[in-house]
Amino acid sequence: MANFSKSTVPQFSVEVYQNEYLPEGGREVNAIVTVTATGGGTSGGRPLADAAGQPAPGGAPDAAVVIMVDSSGSMEYPPTKMRNARDATAAAIDTLRDGVAFAVISGTHQAAEVYPGGGRLAQASPATRALAKDALRRLRSGGGTAIGTWLRLADRLLYSADVAIRHGILLTDGRNEHESPEDLRATLDACAGRFTCDARGVGTDWEVKEVTGVASALLGSADIVADPAGLTADFTRMMETAMGKEVADVALRVWTPQGAGIRFVKQVAPTVEDLTGRRTEAGPRAGDYPTGSWGDESRDYHVCVRVPDAGVGQEMLAARVALVLPAPGGGTPRTLAQGLVRAVWTTDMAASTQINPQVAHYTGQAELARAIQSGLDARKAGDVDGATARLGRAVQLASASGNEDTAKLLAKVVDVVDAVTGTVRLKAKVAEADEMTLETRSTKTVRVKK
Repeated sequence: MANFSKSTVPQFSVEVYQNEYLPEGGREVNAIVTVTATGGGTSGGRPLADAAGQPAPGGAPDAAVVIMVDSSGSMEYPPTKMRNARDATAAAIDTLRDGVAFAVISGTHQAAEVYPGGGRLAQASPATRALAKDALRRLRSGGGTAIGTWLRLADRLLYSADVAIRHGILLTDGRNEHESPEDLRATLDACAGRFTCDARGVGTDWEVKEVTGVASALLGSADIVADPAGLTADFTRMMETAMGKEVADVALRVWTPQGAGIRFVKQVAPTVEDLTGRRTEAGPRAGDYPTGSWGDESRDYHVCVRVPDAGVGQEMLAARVALVLPAPGGGTPRTLAQGLVRAVWTTDMAASTQINPQVAHYTGQAELARAIQSGLDARKAGDVDGATARLGRAVQLASASGNEDTAKLLAKVVDVVDAVTGTVRLKAKVAEADEMTLETRSTKTVRVKK
């Protein structure tokens, strides 16, 4: 991907929250790392497109977006679904900044270019927006669903432009029935790190794990739009967020000393996302974990390090956590900000047994996400006792952490007898949209009050 000059990169800061004190023999260090980016400073320097949609003098656009619209036959049931999808895509196109490269794909069991065609991207301008919306009006539904083919075409189009930010928006209303799960997984593996992608399921006939799997692999957001009438507002918000991104390819680099190792690295806010398995080696005892694209925003990460045993009174640097930006040509990456994780061994039981509030909060939020997923899986399998126990625990965790949005979603699936103790009863009848909404949004977290 294209790199940024120093003046265009947002200012990053890193704050580390932890209890550094370990008891004698203690070997596990937990820390919450808050990363904040502010002020990218690129708004004044974005090149515009001319009336014909060609880049204005002064360089290429800084971003490219491809919108993938499900056009399978099921999008006509009811007919308002396809109409809403066209309207939502048109609204997203209107939200594009001038000069941003873009394309629209029609997705069935194949992928076809709707606009501009010819294996290329257009540059957003009043003229190209009008042409794209005219092409959308001619979009018709028919055929099956093979999401991997849509993503592969999006990848080719996005990489036809020399831009910094590459982003996809994917909408589907059905299950991925015209390619194997292995083919979709291979496509996601191939596209990971090349572009980010937000995924949306419209209606209730799609598979939650497929949509959330796309967003997870490509470091985007996933959500349900149960009523197609809500697509326009959702697409507009997604595009506004995409247009706010200023820098891509930022990695969370974690260095550990000799004898120490990483147990896990997870994003824990605004959603839970386990990054442990996505590590790429970055020199002696250091590894990079992808974070995707950044605008003005803040995220929290849970870093767990296993350290060698040391004697009482000893202290050590358990980890160094930095935000790094790759250099062109494989040179030395630029360090944007860093923080330190410490370990101190003590006989003071009060100090060593105190759990840091941030660590405790996000440990609970990660357990909340797992409890919802396992509870819903048990419910689908007919395991009433297991579902009741796990969803009851989820209610208890949501209540204790102040996660009101998740608590409201849980209350549509279970009758809450006592939130504090997690006493619940499964509802006899649950609207499919309510269950899918809970599952899709199960990883959304609330920030800890610091």
